[in-house]
Amino acid sequence: MRLHDLKPRPGAKHRVKRLGQGESSGHGKTSGRGGKGQTARSGSSIRIGFEGGQMPLIRRIPKRGFNHARFATRYLSVNVGDLNRFDDGARVDEIALRSAGLANGRATGVKILGTGELTKKLTVSACAFSASAKAKIEAKGGTCEVINRKPAAPAEKPASPPTGSAPTAAPAAPSKA
Repeated sequence: MRLHDLKPRPGAKHRVKRLGQGESSGHGKTSGRGGKGQTARSGSSIRIGFEGGQMPLIRRIPKRGFNHARFATRYLSVNVGDLNRFDDGARVDEIALRSAGLANGRATGVKILGTGELTKKLTVSACAFSASAKAKIEAKGGTCEVINRKPAAPAEKPASPPTGSAPTAAPAAPSKA
């Protein structure tokens, strides 16, 4: 194959829509812009939700409730059957799973699920395990280590001196007489 043999895929190229070429073209006169008004002018763009100065719907309706979706714990799921690609007796953690391509994307951690059969003894370290996954790993003589990914509690503030005591003054320097 040479450069002159290359062709774009079917549907990748299409002709330019020619506007203002007479009424019978279907895109004549107003060129697909409708009648007069702000949107018919060149350079016109109205932001989404703008209602011409009227109070927009999104601001008119009351805002109620709260959504916990932002604070949800999201795990990447990996099935027990997929762990067979690791060597017998290996230690499997999130870094190993990501480098093997089993856990991709952003999440709080990895959860091991019980689909499939495990044929090797592994030490698996993850944020969560399903009951069947834990049973299958331990049945082969492996171990399950649960990692706690929650942020650490803020450190305690150092104890301040009691409020009733006065600050101690530095000793005065001896004066020369």
